[in-house]
Amino acid sequence: MRRLILLRHAKAAWPDGLADAERPLAKRGREAAPRMGAYLAGEGLVPDRVLVSPALRTQETWELVSPALPDVASETVPQIYEAPASRLLDVVRAAPDAARTLMLLGHNPGLQDLAQALVGPGEDRRTLARKFPTAAVAVIDLDAASWAGLEAGLEAGLEAGHGRLERFVTPRTLGLAEDE
Repeated sequence: MRRLILLRHAKAAWPDGLADAERPLAKRGREAAPRMGAYLAGEGLVPDRVLVSPALRTQETWELVSPALPDVASETVPQIYEAPASRLLDVVRAAPDAARTLMLLGHNPGLQDLAQALVGPGEDRRTLARKFPTAAVAVIDLDAASWAGLEAGLEAGLEAGHGRLERFVTPRTLGLAEDE
Protein backbone atom coordinates (compact mmCIF):
# COMPACT_ATOMS: atom_id res chain seq x y z
CA MET A 1 0.00 0.00 0.00
CA ARG A 2 1.04 3.58 -0.74
CA ARG A 3 -0.26 6.75 0.83
CA LEU A 4 -0.40 10.06 -1.01
CA ILE A 5 -0.98 13.28 0.91
CA LEU A 6 -2.04 16.24 -1.20
CA LEU A 7 -1.61 19.62 0.50
CA ARG A 8 -2.71 22.77 -1.24
CA HIS A 9 -0.68 25.87 -0.38
CA ALA A 10 -2.12 28.13 2.29
CA LYS A 11 -3.98 31.35 1.46
CA ALA A 12 -1.84 33.66 -0.68
CA ALA A 13 -1.83 37.42 -1.09
CA TRP A 14 -2.35 39.19 -4.43
CA PRO A 15 0.11 42.12 -4.34
CA ASP A 16 0.16 44.36 -7.40
CA GLY A 17 3.06 43.97 -9.77
CA LEU A 18 4.18 40.51 -8.68
CA ALA A 19 4.32 37.52 -10.97
CA ASP A 20 2.05 34.65 -9.91
CA ALA A 21 5.01 32.50 -8.86
CA GLU A 22 6.19 35.27 -6.50
CA ARG A 23 2.94 35.67 -4.54
CA PRO A 24 3.59 35.35 -0.78
CA LEU A 25 1.25 33.93 1.83
CA ALA A 26 -1.42 36.19 3.25
CA LYS A 27 -1.79 36.63 7.01
CA ARG A 28 -4.47 33.91 7.12
CA GLY A 29 -2.16 31.57 5.23
CA ARG A 30 0.69 32.19 7.68
CA GLU A 31 -1.71 31.31 10.50
CA ALA A 32 -3.22 28.22 8.86
CA ALA A 33 -0.05 26.52 7.59
CA PRO A 34 1.54 25.72 10.99
CA ARG A 35 -1.85 24.56 12.30
CA MET A 36 -2.16 22.15 9.38
CA GLY A 37 1.38 20.94 10.07
CA ALA A 38 0.49 20.34 13.72
CA TYR A 39 -2.64 18.47 12.63
CA LEU A 40 -0.63 16.23 10.29
CA ALA A 41 1.93 15.45 13.00
CA GLY A 42 -0.72 14.92 15.68
CA GLU A 43 -2.57 12.46 13.45
CA GLY A 44 0.59 10.55 12.52
CA LEU A 45 0.30 11.68 8.90
CA VAL A 46 4.03 12.05 8.42
CA PRO A 47 5.32 11.65 4.88
CA ASP A 48 8.61 10.00 4.01
CA ARG A 49 9.19 12.59 1.30
CA VAL A 50 7.63 15.93 0.33
CA LEU A 51 7.64 17.31 -3.20
CA VAL A 52 7.04 21.07 -3.28
CA SER A 53 6.21 23.49 -6.08
CA PRO A 54 8.81 26.26 -6.54
CA ALA A 55 6.18 29.02 -6.17
CA LEU A 56 6.83 31.30 -3.21
CA ARG A 57 3.46 30.54 -1.57
CA THR A 58 4.12 26.78 -1.60
CA GLN A 59 7.68 27.25 -0.34
CA GLU A 60 6.41 29.46 2.50
CA THR A 61 3.67 26.94 3.29
CA TRP A 62 6.27 24.17 3.60
CA GLU A 63 8.50 26.38 5.77
CA LEU A 64 5.59 26.79 8.20
CA VAL A 65 4.40 23.16 8.05
CA SER A 66 7.82 21.49 8.23
CA PRO A 67 8.70 22.30 11.87
CA ALA A 68 5.87 19.94 12.88
CA LEU A 69 7.35 17.26 10.61
CA PRO A 70 11.06 17.24 11.47
CA ASP A 71 13.49 15.08 9.52
CA VAL A 72 11.19 14.72 6.51
CA ALA A 73 13.08 14.89 3.21
CA SER A 74 11.76 17.57 0.87
CA GLU A 75 12.52 18.54 -2.68
CA THR A 76 11.47 21.44 -4.88
CA VAL A 77 10.00 20.06 -8.12
CA PRO A 78 9.46 22.68 -10.86
CA GLN A 79 6.97 20.43 -12.72
CA ILE A 80 4.42 20.87 -9.89
CA TYR A 81 3.91 24.59 -10.54
CA GLU A 82 0.68 25.24 -12.51
CA ALA A 83 0.56 21.53 -13.33
CA PRO A 84 -2.50 19.71 -14.60
CA ALA A 85 -3.39 16.40 -12.96
CA SER A 86 -1.63 14.39 -15.69
CA ARG A 87 1.71 16.10 -14.99
CA LEU A 88 1.25 15.73 -11.22
CA LEU A 89 0.62 12.02 -11.77
CA ASP A 90 3.92 11.83 -13.70
CA VAL A 91 5.68 13.50 -10.74
CA VAL A 92 4.16 10.97 -8.33
CA ARG A 93 5.09 8.04 -10.58
CA ALA A 94 8.70 9.24 -10.62
CA ALA A 95 8.92 9.29 -6.79
CA PRO A 96 11.29 6.84 -5.13
CA ASP A 97 9.62 3.66 -3.91
CA ALA A 98 11.44 3.97 -0.58
CA ALA A 99 8.90 6.72 0.19
CA ARG A 100 5.81 4.73 1.17
CA THR A 101 4.02 7.96 2.12
CA LEU A 102 4.49 10.84 -0.29
CA MET A 103 3.26 14.42 0.03
CA LEU A 104 2.71 16.82 -2.86
CA LEU A 105 2.47 20.49 -1.92
CA GLY A 106 1.02 22.38 -4.84
CA HIS A 107 -1.84 24.23 -6.46
CA ASN A 108 -5.37 23.96 -7.73
CA PRO A 109 -6.96 22.91 -9.96
CA GLY A 110 -4.28 20.25 -10.48
CA LEU A 111 -4.36 18.83 -6.94
CA GLN A 112 -8.14 18.60 -6.88
CA ASP A 113 -8.24 16.98 -10.31
CA LEU A 114 -5.54 14.48 -9.32
CA ALA A 115 -7.38 13.58 -6.13
CA GLN A 116 -10.57 12.95 -8.08
CA ALA A 117 -8.70 10.85 -10.64
CA LEU A 118 -7.17 8.66 -7.92
CA VAL A 119 -10.21 8.14 -5.71
CA GLY A 120 -12.82 5.57 -6.63
CA PRO A 121 -16.40 6.53 -7.47
CA GLY A 122 -18.77 7.44 -4.68
CA GLU A 123 -19.32 10.06 -2.01
CA ASP A 124 -15.58 10.64 -1.41
CA ARG A 125 -15.09 11.60 -5.03
CA ARG A 126 -18.09 13.93 -4.88
CA THR A 127 -16.64 15.55 -1.74
CA LEU A 128 -13.40 16.27 -3.58
CA ALA A 129 -15.30 17.67 -6.55
CA ARG A 130 -17.06 20.31 -4.46
CA LYS A 131 -14.08 22.29 -3.23
CA PHE A 132 -10.37 21.88 -2.40
CA PRO A 133 -9.68 25.06 -0.41
CA THR A 134 -6.32 26.58 0.40
CA ALA A 135 -4.34 24.62 3.03
CA ALA A 136 -6.66 21.61 2.60
CA VAL A 137 -5.24 18.10 2.96
CA ALA A 138 -6.43 15.01 1.12
CA VAL A 139 -5.02 11.68 2.30
CA ILE A 140 -5.41 8.95 -0.30
CA ASP A 141 -4.54 5.30 0.29
CA LEU A 142 -3.55 3.45 -2.86
CA ASP A 143 -3.25 -0.26 -3.52
CA ALA A 144 -0.04 0.01 -5.54
CA ALA A 145 3.23 -1.88 -5.17
CA SER A 146 5.19 1.05 -6.57
CA TRP A 147 4.64 4.69 -7.44
CA ALA A 148 5.57 3.96 -11.05
CA GLY A 149 2.75 1.44 -11.29
CA LEU A 150 0.10 3.78 -9.91
CA GLU A 151 -3.13 3.80 -11.91
CA ALA A 152 -5.53 6.69 -12.01
CA GLY A 153 -8.73 7.57 -13.75
CA LEU A 154 -6.78 9.73 -16.20
CA GLU A 155 -5.85 6.86 -18.49
CA ALA A 156 -7.81 4.74 -20.91
CA GLY A 157 -11.03 6.63 -20.37
CA LEU A 158 -11.41 5.40 -16.80
CA GLU A 159 -13.87 7.47 -14.82
CA ALA A 160 -12.01 7.17 -11.51
CA GLY A 161 -9.11 5.44 -9.87
CA HIS A 162 -9.11 2.77 -7.21
CA GLY A 163 -7.71 4.79 -4.32
CA ARG A 164 -9.53 5.37 -1.06
CA LEU A 165 -9.91 8.84 0.44
CA GLU A 166 -8.75 8.22 4.00
CA ARG A 167 -9.62 11.80 4.99
CA PHE A 168 -10.12 15.28 3.67
CA VAL A 169 -9.37 18.08 6.13
CA THR A 170 -9.65 21.81 5.62
CA PRO A 171 -8.60 24.67 7.89
CA ARG A 172 -12.27 25.40 8.47
CA THR A 173 -12.86 21.87 9.84
CA LEU A 174 -10.08 22.66 12.34
CA GLY A 175 -11.77 25.91 13.35
CA LEU A 176 -9.69 28.26 11.20
CA ALA A 177 -11.09 30.90 8.86
CA GLU A 178 -9.20 29.76 5.77
CA ASP A 179 -11.27 29.62 2.61
CA GLU A 180 -11.13 29.73 -1.21
